[in-house]
Amino acid sequence: MTNAPERKSIKVKIFGSEYPLRGESEEFTRKVAQHVDDMINTIHKKLPEQPTLTVAVLSALNITEEYLKEQEGAKSHASQVEAELAKITGFLDDCSEEIPQS
Repeated sequence: MTNAPERKSIKVKIFGSEYPLRGESEEFTRKVAQHVDDMINTIHKKLPEQPTLTVAVLSALNITEEYLKEQEGAKSHASQVEAELAKITGFLDDCSEEIPQS
C-alpha cells in the first residue's frame, strides 16, 4: 500500500474571492492560483464592461491556449531530440563497424 502525499487545504484569492484549494504542493497550488488571478485581472482590465463569467471563460481559453502551445512545443522538442539521438546512434554504429574486432 502506497502512502499518498498529504493534500493540505490552503486558501487563495482569485479575482477578489477566496477559494479553499487542495494540492500536493502548497507553493505550486499558490503559483497556479496566482496565474489564474493574473489572467482574469488582465482580461478584466482589457474588457471591464464584460460580466465576470465572460472574463472567466476568456481567461480559461487563454490559459488553455498557453498550455496547448507549450505542449506542442514540448512534442516538437522531443521529436528534435529523438532525431538527434538517431543520428548519434547511427554515427556510433558506423564507427563501431569500422573498428576491427579482435
